[in-house]
Amino acid sequence: MRLTSLSLALALSLLLSLMGLAATTTKGKTPARKAAPVKTSSTKSGAKSVAKKVVRSRRPATTWRNRQLSPTPDRYKEIQQALIEKGYLKSEPTGVWDNDSQEAMTRFQNDQKLPPTGKITAASLISLGLGAKSAGAAEAPALPNAPAAP
Repeated sequence: MRLTSLSLALALSLLLSLMGLAATTTKGKTPARKAAPVKTSSTKSGAKSVAKKVVRSRRPATTWRNRQLSPTPDRYKEIQQALIEKGYLKSEPTGVWDNDSQEAMTRFQNDQKLPPTGKITAASLISLGLGAKSAGAAEAPALPNAPAAP
């Protein structure tokens, strides 16, 4: 079979384009990240130009560490009311966690065999009957077609 110069050129260009395509693919590799935009500014004379990198601040991710740091005054009142009902706090609930509230919590924790820190802890709240709002919630219904629990 004899190849003409036109068919030879066509075959060669097809081969080269396939080779070039194969060389530029990044199968299995992640593409390179783009560089941050660069701003340039010049001095009054315009002689020199200084490149400044544009820095974009990111909002920190919400994690268990940076959620609610202290209870609201209403929550303090709930806790103080529970301590009053149990006989540990003698004053009215104010919504402010003061020395009397801390001492009452320390006595309560000591009687409950909890670490007597005076701080509001999950174990203390559960013992007071003030655990998480979902603590007494009914279990979610089973999904259809789900296997039965053993």
